[in-house]
Amino acid sequence: MKARKLLTTSAVAGLLAAMPGAMAQDGPAPWDPDYEPPRMEDGTPSFAGVWSKASLTVLTRGRQFSDLVIPPAMAQAIESGNAAATERANAARDPDEIRQAPQAGAGGVGGYNRFWMDPGNALGVIDGEYRSSWIVDPADGQIPYTEAGREEAENAISNMRNSFSDPEVRSAGERCTVGFGSTGAPPMLNVLYNNHVQFFQQEDLIVILVEMNHNARMIRMNAEHRGPEMREWLGDSIGHWEGDTLVVETTNFHPDNSIRTAIRHELYFEPDTVVEERFTRVSDDVIHYEFTVTDPDLFTQPWRGEMPIWAAEGPIYEYACHEGNYSLPGILAGARREERLAAEAASNGGGGE
Repeated sequence: MKARKLLTTSAVAGLLAAMPGAMAQDGPAPWDPDYEPPRMEDGTPSFAGVWSKASLTVLTRGRQFSDLVIPPAMAQAIESGNAAATERANAARDPDEIRQAPQAGAGGVGGYNRFWMDPGNALGVIDGEYRSSWIVDPADGQIPYTEAGREEAENAISNMRNSFSDPEVRSAGERCTVGFGSTGAPPMLNVLYNNHVQFFQQEDLIVILVEMNHNARMIRMNAEHRGPEMREWLGDSIGHWEGDTLVVETTNFHPDNSIRTAIRHELYFEPDTVVEERFTRVSDDVIHYEFTVTDPDLFTQPWRGEMPIWAAEGPIYEYACHEGNYSLPGILAGARREERLAAEAASNGGGGE
């Protein structure tokens, strides 16, 4: 399964050349600083409804971008190019042609086609600016691992990907306990599909229901963190209001959710990593979502990102995770078969199937 990548600089240049007057196009409007959000009975802003994190923008900045902000003409060319590519990929095809075409993936089994993907077709927009990455600090748009932190992350991810003797070493997403790529645990990031969330609010409790894997994160308002004896899959979240901004601090993550890999990004946290989130409703159809990640054992500095969460049509439908039911036993059984064949080959003096 291949990542759906943004267009390269050369491809964007070609699109711009084919768009007369493209450089004169205006960007999106800034947010209204006087916007008044709908409110709950207690006077706090309401986040009621279904929202989506789907976007072409991703966590870290790609090499094709030199700056955080993308010029409007380039952004619109990228969006148009991806929309055209999606339309071509979803066009009807001759079944015989499909059967005869080389398939991607190890063993020729192929992967998802674009019908199953829903990354959106719009770049992230923050206050009228198209963004090339969610990370805004550091300025290069990259995760600032320490040398030791990067080594720890790489070793953990390599062990997960190359170990087939223990199901609990496989990723939490593969085991269907949480969604892939930190789509639900803070920071809540966008992945290739199933990017919806839904808020439920009470005065002392705010719940964020995440489409993948139907995880519900409980944010206890004006509370203290629980002790480390209980490590929750999405972490222990406590919140408070600062004016019209919901501020949430989360730590005490389950150790089996330290590795958060997806096709579009990779993250590695420790159970005691701290994430602060800030949710501010800036229009009827946008929540400004900010996050800061702090862990001096892993990162050279706290790093910060911001992204829009868009209003979406509801309801959220059931997310059925089959990896844990079918794929995971298959992965482990396949490894046992390879071990058996290797042992038989060794006993036959190097022969085999």
